[in-house]
Amino acid sequence: MSHCTTVTLTILSLFACSSNAQLSPTFYDKTCPNLQTIVHNAMKQALNKEPRLGASILRLFFHDCFVNGCDASILLDDTATFVGEKNAGANKNSARGFEVIDTIKTNVEANPAYNGKVSCADILALAARDGIALLGGPSWAVPLGRTDARTTNIDTTNNDIPQPSSDLTTLTTKFAAKGLSPSDLTVLSGAHTIGQSECQFFKTRIYNETNIDTKFATSRQANCPFSFGGETNLASLDSLTPNRFDNNYYKDLVVNRGLLHSDQVLFNGESQDSLVRTYSTNNVAFFNDFVAAMVKMSKISPLTGTSGESRKNCRVIN
Repeated sequence: MSHCTTVTLTILSLFACSSNAQLSPTFYDKTCPNLQTIVHNAMKQALNKEPRLGASILRLFFHDCFVNGCDASILLDDTATFVGEKNAGANKNSARGFEVIDTIKTNVEANPAYNGKVSCADILALAARDGIALLGGPSWAVPLGRTDARTTNIDTTNNDIPQPSSDLTTLTTKFAAKGLSPSDLTVLSGAHTIGQSECQFFKTRIYNETNIDTKFATSRQANCPFSFGGETNLASLDSLTPNRFDNNYYKDLVVNRGLLHSDQVLFNGESQDSLVRTYSTNNVAFFNDFVAAMVKMSKISPLTGTSGESRKNCRVIN
């Protein structure tokens, strides 16, 4: 099945699109049978050099899906006549891993039989999955068949992506707008079992908030000064196993060691406490629910068929 023969969908609503889009894990099995091997090999090479890239690619995918669906719009560079998502507040100077996607795309296009057939949106979805699996997390069959957006909107990016300072009500509202439940929010937040954050995003929490373990706050303050400076200094989101995808993020939350405000609100006497407790003691439950939520998120408003394109260079439209 190729993009040319994919049924083009009319997007009547987010729900209809997210639940009915014609995506399939076998989309490239006949046209590009080695695609998943190419993606996996490139991700393995990248993570061997820098394990953090697993989290970076996963974050790219999350931010991509939350802005007009999983359409690779986050990969587009700004031009003289086009302002994309890369310089939106949630992405500027923090979104990273673009070069890994470039490498994968180059490797895919190097096979003449694959020229112009594999979308950047699908490459990003596969890369996110492989990064998680390579760091000890689960693997799953990724629904494929997306095409790439020809445009995007920086204002939508600024409005739709949750912030590190968001409270639980704001988070659940933003996730609900994408067809994702509070439970999806809690399990997808478990992606913070890998990766790092800059001091500027957790400074207020470690100096001003009270629902935080004192020793943890003090340890983070050492590399994040209260006075001006150190804004881009990094700290791991998971204090226990920052380069391994596991349930230790939730173990941190139950003892008030969430790094970001938006992390700790998941365990603060509100609706998600019981689920956080479950995941903190049951890694299998976390992995199973995480996979289901990732598949669900990956189906948000995909472009298919002639509604998009398969970019030859993920940074620019054809």
